[in-house]
Amino acid sequence: MEPNEKYIAAENRYADMDKNYNRCGKSGVLLPKVSLGMWHNFGANDPYERSKAITHYAFDHGITHFDLANNYGPPYGSAEETMGRLMEQDFRPYRDELFISSKAGYDMWEGPYGEWGSRKYLMASLDQSLRRMKLDYVDLFYSHRFDPKTPIEETLQALVDIVRQGKALYVGISNWPLEPLKAAVPYLKERDVPLLIYQGRLNMLNREPIETGILEFCRQEGVGFIAYSPLAQGLLTERYLDGIPADSRMAKEHFLKSERRTPELLAYLRQLEAQGKAHGRTIAQEALAWILAQEGVTSVLVGASSVKQLQDNLAII
Repeated sequence: MEPNEKYIAAENRYADMDKNYNRCGKSGVLLPKVSLGMWHNFGANDPYERSKAITHYAFDHGITHFDLANNYGPPYGSAEETMGRLMEQDFRPYRDELFISSKAGYDMWEGPYGEWGSRKYLMASLDQSLRRMKLDYVDLFYSHRFDPKTPIEETLQALVDIVRQGKALYVGISNWPLEPLKAAVPYLKERDVPLLIYQGRLNMLNREPIETGILEFCRQEGVGFIAYSPLAQGLLTERYLDGIPADSRMAKEHFLKSERRTPELLAYLRQLEAQGKAHGRTIAQEALAWILAQEGVTSVLVGASSVKQLQDNLAII
């Protein structure tokens, strides 16, 4: 696509709807089995043209769900600014086809009202997110983490009121423990703002939502589930089989520590590699397929640093 050429979405983007989408719990929402997460690779430190190419490819292939949060970047807020630029330049004609989510809960700005779960923080953060993304509303707004020091009713009522104000169509919860989640579901349902979805870390190396009963509870209650970090930040790929690449996350020792690369992990990866070859898949594709095979999982969030990477992930469907 030339720099000044107007973006026109692929006509066949919904050709395989029956195969590519899952119903989100007991709702009217259909989500793509693979959704695009914008945690990394879409901030101001990343090339905008690459972000444009990846999001265009995603939408052209039926990915309607773009997942963001207030502090995605880096720096904080800049992934949403990228989304706003994309909306203005490319996606405005397709707004009603897109399902855009954002979140608030982790640190975003200085002072006592810049994180956690107070009504003030959640509402202020969403207003900021809407301005950055050039949107009147988000399709889905999450409480990004449970706040043990704020009354749960305050956090949940803020979510209810955000929907009533027309700033979000649906609400979600991310990273909450099971017991608060069990309290949230009836509270929201009684106020006619049912919990649409739970977002949790789930992969072959971290099965906490299964082990704690969160995934089963969501399934029983008709709440959707979307998995993030499906490749364990790149551990569940071929990337670290033969060492630590200089340009990798592990080399930076920030989100992914080199101590995770143990003999046990390498043996497990070799086993997955052999299993994948038998299925005609990579390790990453095996890991994504495993998540989607879990009963109750609606969608899996994948990041992407290139169109090729996203293309490879979509091959599992």
